Amino acid sequence: MPNLGGWEIVVLVGVLLLLFGAKRLPTMARSVGQSARIVKGEIRGLRDDAAAPTGNAPTTNTPTVVSTPAPTAALPVVGAADAPTRAPMDRLA
Repeated sequence: MPNLGGWEIVVLVGVLLLLFGAKRLPTMARSVGQSARIVKGEIRGLRDDAAAPTGNAPTTNTPTVVSTPAPTAALPVVGAADAPTRAPMDRLA
């Protein structure tokens, strides 16, 4: 990979500004960072899977906790006609 000096970085940023504009560069940089984070996590997961034992090793006896959902009451359906209206601003003061 070539070494980039100060002037090369300035020229590269200038070209990127001309091509994409100042408004889109931060969102593009953010999406590139998120993508790199996802790829890094996936690679780490693949390494962990490769390092994990293959089923011949004894397992620990940990109890499995199963939770049941709490019963919920039926909620009334509110239509557009039943929705409350906003009070005028002069009545709030």
